[in-house]
Amino acid sequence: MLLAIDAGNTNVVFAVHDGNEWRGRWRIATRADRTSDEYAVWLLQLMQYEGIRREHITRCVIGTVVPAALYNLRRLCRDWYATEPLVARAPLDWGFPIKVDSPGDVGADRLLNALAAHHYYRGPLVVVDFGTATTFDVVDGDGAYLGGVIAPGINLSIEALHGAAARLPRIGIGRPQSAIGRNTVAAMQSGIYWGYVGLIEGIVARVRGEYGAPLKVVATGGLAPLFAEGTTIIEKIDPDITLEGLRLLADRNPAPVLPRSRVELE
Repeated sequence: MLLAIDAGNTNVVFAVHDGNEWRGRWRIATRADRTSDEYAVWLLQLMQYEGIRREHITRCVIGTVVPAALYNLRRLCRDWYATEPLVARAPLDWGFPIKVDSPGDVGADRLLNALAAHHYYRGPLVVVDFGTATTFDVVDGDGAYLGGVIAPGINLSIEALHGAAARLPRIGIGRPQSAIGRNTVAAMQSGIYWGYVGLIEGIVARVRGEYGAPLKVVATGGLAPLFAEGTTIIEKIDPDITLEGLRLLADRNPAPVLPRSRVELE
């Protein structure tokens, strides 16, 4: 079985694939100082509920945009699953060219989304990922990664609004009944929700204009279904696209060899 680890700025998602389907998905808050043993105590119990034993894991793959978290995640794979993890990085065999100025600077999650999106939906397309940042990644008809757009995430915007304006409360995100808010909270919810709908539609329109051809729009991330309710521009929601990218990347690349000595491990 494959253990896929998607470490984002907010959460780390662990998932196990048995070769046919995902057997379980679990998430925990991202903390760079969380040790490999802490991960293991938590994860092994959750896997046990799904009937997955530690020895069932034969491969591990990690995608992370938090470099400080990589060390302990790698130790988790080595110490608890006796495997050397494949780490998603630009120099691997992605199966497509990365047509940007500095491929090594592109977040692993963005390349993983591009890989899975082209595999399942073909192109050309845009992947919109509602994460800590809201990202738009453009893939051409041959699967090449062309770059994209990074905007502040919805929750970041809510926190910034609350933090910078003393009289504005912290709000939850939801689809307002109307655009015109009749009180402060309703006005803020309208600004956040319809503002982001406008951002999505505007950026996709500009990207399509620059690309010069129709582009499918695939969305992922926890807030994708909510924002898809407010626009027709999102054609497909795929909550597992980053995990599928990890699985496809692991299939394309040979498993790394576990170092034999502690010196090599460090």
